[in-house]
Amino acid sequence: MSVEGAVFLLQTFADPTRVRLLELLQDEQELTVAELTSITALPQSRVSSHLARLKEAGLLRDRRAGTATFYALSGAATPPRARELWDVVRGSLGDRLLDADRRRRDELVRGRAGAGTEPAGDLERHYSPGRTWDATVRGLLGVVDFGDVLDVGSGDGTVAELFVRRARSVTLLDVNERRLAVARRRLAAHANAAFVTADMHRLPFEPSSFDQVLLLHVLAHSEEPHVAISEAARVLRPGGRLCVVTLAEHEHEAVTRTYDHANAGFSPGRLRDLARAARLRVDLAEVTSRERRPPHFEVVSLFAEKSISPEPPALAVRTIKP
Repeated sequence: MSVEGAVFLLQTFADPTRVRLLELLQDEQELTVAELTSITALPQSRVSSHLARLKEAGLLRDRRAGTATFYALSGAATPPRARELWDVVRGSLGDRLLDADRRRRDELVRGRAGAGTEPAGDLERHYSPGRTWDATVRGLLGVVDFGDVLDVGSGDGTVAELFVRRARSVTLLDVNERRLAVARRRLAAHANAAFVTADMHRLPFEPSSFDQVLLLHVLAHSEEPHVAISEAARVLRPGGRLCVVTLAEHEHEAVTRTYDHANAGFSPGRLRDLARAARLRVDLAEVTSRERRPPHFEVVSLFAEKSISPEPPALAVRTIKP
């Protein structure tokens, strides 16, 4: 074996993830990428990359079955040096993580019969032809009627394009005229779209003008979020709804400052208080997503409604003199 070949082989076994994958495929096991991803809780792209490296080293073979690809050890076809080195590595293994991997593998294999090749309960992590978030969102929006919508901080109209066909009217508002120019071109075919250059803290609309107000990823840029939410509530019609999506409270201002953020995010409780102070009824205020990559930013969503009934008048208090 050449020096380069020896180094390549040694480096192949020098990665913990590759060792985990090889150990999972022992005992004549045959697993798909989706199953290996589910067992190891690693990103699918990472698992696929390591499987390719192991196959290149002659340690694995693959087999297509419909839309799935099954991986297994090469067995007798494994290069002798690679087999010898793997025997040495495996003979010295004793790790709780590997034990846990094997237990999850065995449970998955036992439950595989009649369940297809994708692990149930974890489908959002795995690719399937045509099943994307974009396709799903566009499909769901087809059953919704939006009425008159104000998209505050609309940017270039990417979001508005998703629902413009399901709205009576869409008003795209942004402080940046250049972004709105892009939005105008994007939505040029839609006569129900209007474009306004203005600040979210001073909305140039009469009270009770919209059925829905969207504040999507804009509150992070506000130094007066209470004003922005109060303005949104003012222009909502009775029964109208406010949707806020924003960064959750965090300690990574050094990162977010580079994106012109003016605050360090919001806790669900604070968003709820801001909405209630604007006399909105809160349906939901909670963390709805968390990024997988460090520093694991979280996102808070708020859904609130403007009361249909006017505020009850304050009760007059009479003082009875003795």
